[in-house]
Amino acid sequence: MNITEQAWTWALFVGLTKWVSLSMAALILFLTVWFAVGAGFMPAFISAAVLSVLGFFALRTKKAH
Repeated sequence: MNITEQAWTWALFVGLTKWVSLSMAALILFLTVWFAVGAGFMPAFISAAVLSVLGFFALRTKKAH
């Protein structure tokens, strides 16, 4: 395996890790607000959606010049 393949594999791993982490955080927040707090479906959905949107903008890859 040469260095370009290793760099591509590492970038793929890091990218998948951050997006799966965001998805898991949104799911845990959704289920916690819905069932543990008892706030209901809509507050849980809204809080998970807000977290997902904020996380998307925070985690997206910056474009190189």
